[in-house]
Amino acid sequence: MLTRRDISVAAVAVAATLSVVAFAESKAPIMHSAIFDWNEIPVKHEEVRSVRQFFQAPTATLDELELHVSTLKPGDTSHAPHRHLNEELVIVKEGTVEALVNGELKRVGPGSVIFNASNELHGIRNVGDGPATYHVINWKERRR
Repeated sequence: MLTRRDISVAAVAVAATLSVVAFAESKAPIMHSAIFDWNEIPVKHEEVRSVRQFFQAPTATLDELELHVSTLKPGDTSHAPHRHLNEELVIVKEGTVEALVNGELKRVGPGSVIFNASNELHGIRNVGDGPATYHVINWKERRR
């Protein structure tokens, strides 16, 4: 025979489970058209770089669109060569960088664009005398 205590425990368990499922299924709101003013984006200073995180959010067609801008000190790399599932574009704003692409190191300057394909080893290092600043655009496709 079920007691009032058994029913109460079961009700709490069901409510907790539904809350966890609802939280797991909730998504960040879809990003709409916007303007992001360079001067209003906070700068996070790390050991080897400074980063401005402009946005990282789902869009109508992507699970996530992300843009950040990194500034590296001369001689520094943001991190060791790595690979990841998402593709990304790197657009050099200022300075000279050495990019690892397809197993080759290439030097490029302002206005240059680097495309890092999915799961291909890549990296970037400031080889100039001054700061190197570049925009990084990442996207994750919506799974259908």
